[in-house]
Amino acid sequence: MKDWLRRVFWFTPLRKGLTVLLVLALAAVAAYGGYRIANPDLTCAKGVERPEEGAECVGVSGDGYDFGVPALTKVADAIDRENRTLKAGEYATVAVLLPLTSTDDGMRTKIVHEVQGAFLEQYRANHDSNDQVPKIRLVLANTGKGNAHWRTTVGRLKTMTGAPDNLRAVTGVATSSTETKSAVKELTGAKIPVVGTTITADDIANGPDGDPYPGLARVSPTNSDEARAIAQFGKVEADKAVLVQDTRSGDHYTVTLKRAFAGLLKDAPYEPQLFTSPPDPTEEGTTANTFRQITLLLCDTRAETVFFAGRHTQLRQFVNALGQRGCQHRKFTVLTGDEGSYLGGDDKLDKKALARKVTVRYASLAHPDTWRRSGAPTTGGSAADYRTFTELLDLAADLAADPAVGPIGPTSLTDGQAIIAYDAMATAVHGIRQATVQDAKLPAITDVVTQWPQVKGSLKVAGASGWICLDNHGNPYNKAVPIVELARDGSQRFVEIAWPEGKPPAQTCLPPRRS
Repeated sequence: MKDWLRRVFWFTPLRKGLTVLLVLALAAVAAYGGYRIANPDLTCAKGVERPEEGAECVGVSGDGYDFGVPALTKVADAIDRENRTLKAGEYATVAVLLPLTSTDDGMRTKIVHEVQGAFLEQYRANHDSNDQVPKIRLVLANTGKGNAHWRTTVGRLKTMTGAPDNLRAVTGVATSSTETKSAVKELTGAKIPVVGTTITADDIANGPDGDPYPGLARVSPTNSDEARAIAQFGKVEADKAVLVQDTRSGDHYTVTLKRAFAGLLKDAPYEPQLFTSPPDPTEEGTTANTFRQITLLLCDTRAETVFFAGRHTQLRQFVNALGQRGCQHRKFTVLTGDEGSYLGGDDKLDKKALARKVTVRYASLAHPDTWRRSGAPTTGGSAADYRTFTELLDLAADLAADPAVGPIGPTSLTDGQAIIAYDAMATAVHGIRQATVQDAKLPAITDVVTQWPQVKGSLKVAGASGWICLDNHGNPYNKAVPIVELARDGSQRFVEIAWPEGKPPAQTCLPPRRS
């Protein structure tokens, strides 16, 4: 055997040379294979990588990367096409910070619509604003499922304030969670302006007691303002109402919503009915069992109105359970915050419950019928401002009208997410351009941070969802709150506009002095 090996691999100088080369090649392959096993390639795209092998891709991209989410492919391509038309040094970058790779169906739909809305405003700012400067570059920033990787993505954003990116604002920031709160704290602490899209928690905001997030502006009402608007709309009798609330801690949306609702029900005769959602509130958990019990107890009360402080998965479970209650002869109206907007697209909603004397109404952040109906208020928003948005949407849907904008994928407006994201992006663009001094191509990022207190009166943002007039702490003053009802077929029907202050703002839209 040894003699055979010698003849084959070592008999002549040529064979000796080839054998040495073969051994070296095999060693190199083995070494490379070992290196790749020990050091896997975690790169997904430029500026995007996996925290570990097999994990989701997180980071920042404006080059058409869709983060492996097919529903984002078309709008990501549209963003890439628009970004490619921009010249270095002549644009400011705005990042849309969202958990783009969320596995929750409702959240994914919300995210796609928000990205579409943000792109429409980028396109408007670059093509229909009389050549104002700077131009706007849009990038997508993924924080991962549940915002678990916010540190990685925020860290990347903090490196982008200089050339060539010239990051000047971050928008999106769409969930009122502990991770979101931490991300906003980190960004504003680094003096990066932030415009929250759908964050409504009262404690992710600045206010008279202090500004823990310097440079934060929001275009959605706080939970307290939503609750005040609902109260103005509903004229609910506290002695015929009950609060159903989540006891899970760390969720700033539910914590501040139940606090706001509790304030409306100080004279209610019944203590709140409690449930505890799973650590990940998008999971079903065992709360359906709890709701079956709660609905039995509701039949023992005189309550006609239920204020629900919880996330959308638990809201759907509660509505389904209420449809199966024992006291079918009784009518119940469920009032809740903007998480109700998810129900229209929730396949697990038992629509038969809505035909069993159960009415579900929620405070939406935006709705397409708010301003285009007859009899709409003359202040607080307008049909013309909303029409500007829909014309852009029509343009995006018609590839032949403008090949540059192209299609952005199927869009629905009834959940309000595309509308409110468009307005958040418009507010970011407004701040960037107001901070740009004459003859300059770009504003200093520190100057953008100081713009939010001036967004009011003649300098308000005429949003598609309504006027955006910010107080000195960056919060919207008396923002229109569409009250929306789930119809029996599960569609989302606009009811009327409610106002935190009880009536539309004056034409001047100047927040009053608060004592």
